[in-house]
Amino acid sequence: MAISPLNIEQVTLAIIVGTLAAIVYSLRILVLMERRIARMDLNIERMTSKIVEEEFKIEREERRIEKALKRKR
Repeated sequence: MAISPLNIEQVTLAIIVGTLAAIVYSLRILVLMERRIARMDLNIERMTSKIVEEEFKIEREERRIEKALKRKR
């Protein structure tokens, strides 16, 4: 049972096509992960902005309270 050259070429071609399909699938997964991470980054930025706004509100309130306390003395 000798393997004909045509069969070897078909096997080689199948291996190459399979490898390319695996690469394409891996790239697809990487793109999906990158999009998910980008959304996470955007959400973190939004939360950070809200925290900064709250901090400014707290600092303003603290200054207002300190001024009110100084006036009473």
